[in-house]
Amino acid sequence: MRSLLAHSRLWILLVAVALAIAACADDAEDVTDEGPDDEDVEEPEDEEPDDEEPDEDAVDDEPEEDTGIEGEAVSIMTPFADDEEQANFLSTIEPWAEEHGVEVEHEGSDDFETLINTRVEGGNPPDIALFPQPGLMRDMADAGDMRDLDEVLDLDAVEDSLIEGTLDDGTYEDEVVGLMYRLNLKSLVWYPVPEFEEAGYSAPETWDELEDLTAQMVDDGNVPWCIGIESSGATGWPATDWVEDIMLRTAGLEATDAWVEGELEFASDEVRGAFEHFEDITGGFSDEYVLGGNTGMVTTNFGDSSEPMFEDPPACYMHRQAQFIQGFFPEEVQENPEEHVDFFPFPPIDEEHGNPALTAGDIASLFTDNPAAEELVQHMATAEAGEPWAEAGGFLSAHEGFDTSLYPTDIEQRQGEFLTEASFARFDPSDDMPAEVGTGAFWTEIVDWIAGETDLDSAVEGIDESFPE
Repeated sequence: MRSLLAHSRLWILLVAVALAIAACADDAEDVTDEGPDDEDVEEPEDEEPDDEEPDEDAVDDEPEEDTGIEGEAVSIMTPFADDEEQANFLSTIEPWAEEHGVEVEHEGSDDFETLINTRVEGGNPPDIALFPQPGLMRDMADAGDMRDLDEVLDLDAVEDSLIEGTLDDGTYEDEVVGLMYRLNLKSLVWYPVPEFEEAGYSAPETWDELEDLTAQMVDDGNVPWCIGIESSGATGWPATDWVEDIMLRTAGLEATDAWVEGELEFASDEVRGAFEHFEDITGGFSDEYVLGGNTGMVTTNFGDSSEPMFEDPPACYMHRQAQFIQGFFPEEVQENPEEHVDFFPFPPIDEEHGNPALTAGDIASLFTDNPAAEELVQHMATAEAGEPWAEAGGFLSAHEGFDTSLYPTDIEQRQGEFLTEASFARFDPSDDMPAEVGTGAFWTEIVDWIAGETDLDSAVEGIDESFPE
């Protein structure tokens, strides 16, 4: 019985196995039927890796290259002392710092010259410093304290991007030790718009037209020029700007550089000629041509000297001064400047030298071999770095192709256009001269000359004698 039962169970098991095999066969046929026809199957592409450039989108999805600077810190010292100026400067740095995970330690001071000297002489320089005067920068380069930026920048590309002449502002003995970061434009003549137009005057485009306009104002019984050169211990600097602006237009860039180096004397025909143009256009500093005459010029503070232009009627009609002077205009003018005031570029004189721009500015130098600081200098060398400050106002870019529509006012946009179209730009030459000359004898002798206490021959000879051996 037990044998019969086992036999039956074995028979049942064999039948079940047979049925399972048949079912699997059917399923396999079903799967094959649901698959693509052989005709629809495309030959697989060559799976061998090719040498084509990777898709850019795919590259963007890949992790960024580790530059090794994340978590590092960069110290920067600047002359930016007030809160608004510091905030505007940091707006150009912080997006880069956040992107790269770098901490920026900024120290801004209105006693920049003293502090940077102390830090460098103490062997503790910041990684980067922004110099408002190239003379001080070059003194430190001469002492061997600075990096040659050729080691961290593609200088050919940077020079192609910058306004002609501005790379020279940071050059010392064939090494680029400073990079122009922000420009201040000096070659501007301001005038009160409604009164100017009401009197029938129009902005001149050449020196001859400026001379004609000046003479017409005198004939009309109006005083053409508002000029004040008093500035406490720095009295005289606004007058040196006049001579420098004229020098660029009558003698050109090469002669101006030779003048700065002491290779062209103040007593030379070129430099004397610039003094004489200044004297001529101001009628010998007489009170017919300048409000208050020569006495008014040397006793009126430079910041106050534009105010008579906004009296009713104007006590004087034109004021040559840098863009910063807008901050000294009366409050109602500052609130709505384009209704009250406008400017024209200081006009060209000699066609050979075009229409250059006299500038000041802030020049970035690198002291250390901190890789994060090197990366930040590369960022600061781009036109895009300055865009946030330009949009806030008070920043003119040194880059030729900068988008001037970013400047917030029509006045700033036209100043930016003047810079980008200028024949060349040159930093204030007296700031580049040895201190004994540029901020010493040049100031005092020109004041004495304007005041009538010395003649031009004696003034220029006195300045030449101040050049260090």
